[in-house]
Amino acid sequence: MIRLNKEELIQLVSDNLKLIRTERGYTQDQMAGVLGLSKKTLVQIEKGRVSAGWTTTVAVCALFRASTVLQHTLGDDPAEAAEIAAHSYVRRSRDKTLGGRVWWRELEEQNGYRLQQNLISHHFRILDPEDYRLFSTYDKQAAIDEWNEVTKREGGRQHD
Repeated sequence: MIRLNKEELIQLVSDNLKLIRTERGYTQDQMAGVLGLSKKTLVQIEKGRVSAGWTTTVAVCALFRASTVLQHTLGDDPAEAAEIAAHSYVRRSRDKTLGGRVWWRELEEQNGYRLQQNLISHHFRILDPEDYRLFSTYDKQAAIDEWNEVTKREGGRQHD
C-alpha cells in the first residue's frame, strides 16, 4: 500500500515531470513558465539531477490534476494526494466528487454514505449521499474512526 509523505510525493512528481509536460504538449520553456521555474531547473529535474521542491510538487498536482500520468500515479485527484501528504488527513463539508465510479473500491455503505479506498494510491475517503467528500486520509484506522462517527451521527450501524 502506498502512503505518501512529502518526500515520496516529491520524488514521484519529479520522476514523472517530463511525461506530464509531454502529455500536455508543453515545451520546457512553457512548462517552466507555468511552474515559475527557470528552464535550467526544469531540465535538471527532468534529467533526475535534482528533485522538485515541495511548492513545485504541489503546483504540479494542482495545475495538472487532470493529467493521465498523475492520475495513474496518484489516483483520481493528485491535488488531494498532495493535501493528504501535507496534513495526514483532510476533512471537508462540501467537496463534490464523481462518486468513485472509476478509481475507487466501496468498503462500506450506510444510508447513502460510503467509505471508499482508492485503487491506485490506496487512500481512504468518506462520501455523503450526494457524492461530496467529507474526509480523506491514508490512515485506515483514522478512516474507520471517522466512518464510525459519521454513521453514528446519521443513525447507521458501527463498522465491524
